[in-house]
Amino acid sequence: MRSFDLVEPATLDEAVALLDSQDKSVRAIAGGTALMLMMKTRLFQPTRLVSLRRVNGELRGIRMNGDGGLRIGAMTSLAELEYSPMLASAYPVMSQALRTLSNIRIRNVATLGGHLAHGDPHMDLPPILITLDAKVSAASKRGQRWIGVSDLFAGYYQTSLATDELITAVHVPSQPLGVCCWYEKFTARSADDWPTVGAAVWYSVHSNVITEARVAVSAATDRPMRIAAAEAALTNAPPTAQVFSKAADAAADEVQPISDLHGSASYKREMVRVHVRRALERALNLRSNGAG
Repeated sequence: MRSFDLVEPATLDEAVALLDSQDKSVRAIAGGTALMLMMKTRLFQPTRLVSLRRVNGELRGIRMNGDGGLRIGAMTSLAELEYSPMLASAYPVMSQALRTLSNIRIRNVATLGGHLAHGDPHMDLPPILITLDAKVSAASKRGQRWIGVSDLFAGYYQTSLATDELITAVHVPSQPLGVCCWYEKFTARSADDWPTVGAAVWYSVHSNVITEARVAVSAATDRPMRIAAAEAALTNAPPTAQVFSKAADAAADEVQPISDLHGSASYKREMVRVHVRRALERALNLRSNGAG
């Protein structure tokens, strides 16, 4: 590992000023759980790291939005999210997923902002946040802008963030009562391993008809993404096993899986089919039992 500068600004403005839009070797570091591994293996060799550990204020904590949703500071650890009563009440699907997101040692250090900015397609929270219609606020010397989580990921380990932008917070809107929501994680090894396939679903049902649907897949693809064909198969249809199977088939047909250590492309395609259907079924069962 070559030498580099480590700076520790005390404010968000100071941190943003230390980033460089022209130099990709200057990088912000939050929890560092992924970045440090990349540095040790020399996949990334920085000239300057801008540590965010001393920056407080808007980058930390979970608070209620004016619309009834939640604003989560980017430096909030995954463990804080896991044990937050506010998160469990508003978005139980996130609390459930956090229990098997890596291990508690990682969750104690890793932050939500770093989790998203890293751009790893195997992360658990991005597909869930996509279906919850969440957005991130990103700050730079040019000011602040909003990015929908569905638009944040541009490719394999790539995001739409500029090199001099920082995620400052994640805003998750309030959810309608009785919405069906679930995240199905499938791993080829231990439960806390990175997923082979992640499938998040969200849909609303009125008079036994699905009026709106969101389906997102991750890990099988080069980035977490919504699956339009599956959503179209669900919308204006009854929530039945036959419709769920049709939507799962549409998802498997639409995705362009990638082969990696977690499975071949053809294997992942079939796992998308299986786990999208299971997620849709589980979401409906939870709603029927009053637990969703």
